[in-house]
Amino acid sequence: MNEPRARGVLFDLDGTLADTAPDLGGALNRLRIERGLPELPADTLRPHTSAGARGLIGAGFGVTPEDAGYTELADRFLTLYAAAICVHTRLFDGMGEVLTRLEQAAIPWGVVTNKAARFTVPLMRELGLHERAASIVSGDSVPVPKPDPAGLRLAASELGVEVRDCIYVGDDERDIQAARAAGMRSVTAAFGYLGCARHHSEWGADHTIHHPLELLPLL
Repeated sequence: MNEPRARGVLFDLDGTLADTAPDLGGALNRLRIERGLPELPADTLRPHTSAGARGLIGAGFGVTPEDAGYTELADRFLTLYAAAICVHTRLFDGMGEVLTRLEQAAIPWGVVTNKAARFTVPLMRELGLHERAASIVSGDSVPVPKPDPAGLRLAASELGVEVRDCIYVGDDERDIQAARAAGMRSVTAAFGYLGCARHHSEWGADHTIHHPLELLPLL
């Protein structure tokens, strides 16, 4: 049986809509240099990017939020990131065309991210997308971030679309879990960061794409 036509599309931000790893990894390496440590290769840091400060601090310093000193490292990391939030960050190749095609088809789109609004909004402005997105839901826009479905439901409401008529695209297992809990169709962005846990083939997404343009036939 054919799937219903998508009436709204929602994207995760880091690793799905935009390749933010260069600037996030750059902030982590600047922090390591401040602490007298050598830089880490970008490829080493890239898989940890979807986990934000927690993942990158863990990769760069081997500490978790439960460890002493984590909060100080995380605060400094976020300060460094905010100061250079969109130096090397770019939309993934083909994503600009996807957004244009959605707009041409009058399909509203938005972003649901666990990134805090103080980073999400400036970054979306720098990318020239803030006024184009019908909804921007950050991690602190709702009481509980992904994998809780609250952010996806809020975004669908702001799009004016029923959750069952939305598609959510993400590169982390939490994204697929959130979509399933919200009652949305889910798409794994296999061109993204994909994390360091289970292989994305085990996440149970409705679809997997390896390039942004592969999303268009699913609409």
